[in-house]
Amino acid sequence: MKKAKLEGDDMRPEYKREDLGVGVRGKYYDSYVESHNLVLLRPEVAEAFPTEEAVNDALLSLIRIAKASAGLTIGSAPTQNRASSPEQ
Repeated sequence: MKKAKLEGDDMRPEYKREDLGVGVRGKYYDSYVESHNLVLLRPEVAEAFPTEEAVNDALLSLIRIAKASAGLTIGSAPTQNRASSPEQ
């Protein structure tokens, strides 16, 4: 059964525009952006991670490694190793 197309105005006669109130563009945009963080992965990366949790675990692990090695330069050792080395 096909619906008849309304000419001109798309609203049904029982609805009045003034009854709907004032529309606000982007009313929920900020809260939406805060709660939704969509990241698109390359197909080859997506194949390596079967679930969202697997991606998050891998990234958290990488963050921990990066924080642990922060401040180290090429050729230097972590402070803990220097204290236990026989040279000092």
